[in-house]
Amino acid sequence: MMSPMPGLTTLLLFGLATFILTISPGPGVLYVTARSLAQGRRAGFASMFGIEAGEVVWIAAAATGVAAILSASVSALTFLRFAGAAYLIFLGIQRWREAGAADTPEPAGSGRIFAQGFVTQLLNPKVAVFFVAFLPQFLNPAQPLGPQVAVLGAVYIGIAIAVDASYVMGAAALSKRFVESAVARRRTGRIAAASYVALGLAAAATGLRKP
Repeated sequence: MMSPMPGLTTLLLFGLATFILTISPGPGVLYVTARSLAQGRRAGFASMFGIEAGEVVWIAAAATGVAAILSASVSALTFLRFAGAAYLIFLGIQRWREAGAADTPEPAGSGRIFAQGFVTQLLNPKVAVFFVAFLPQFLNPAQPLGPQVAVLGAVYIGIAIAVDASYVMGAAALSKRFVESAVARRRTGRIAAASYVALGLAAAATGLRKP
């Protein structure tokens, strides 16, 4: 009788794919890094947990078959791309205004940071494609899918937390000089804002391409 759990080779390959996805620059990495630079370690970890919470939703979607439904619907995937792009552009504009304010803006609370991270990753086109189109390639359709998705999801979250925590710690180590310097804080905020807008426009352009 075959085990319903993924084999060692499958886990290693999936782990490698997850590492490449999570370490590469994208909306999630940018959000975690920007928050850590602007407000330090506590805000960085709040943003990280928001990001991971969004990924847990995608794992649950894969386990319940929602991801399969999305993969069969071009309009649903298109909506996700454009919704994610619009949200990134919104965050970019908001961050630019904060950076250009004459007075030092009130630091965002942990709840707000968590919520923005959650929505950012929930609408992240890169993560959506990973769970909708890529993760199913590691599943054995002849075996129950739930246990397989649960194991692969645990691997994904474990690697994502390790990678994102590294970004938080690295950026937080540099945050003191940015917090103390108004010029550096303003420049960092505008760079983050421009990066958000650029990622949003790139996501929208991807959605406009013909299949």
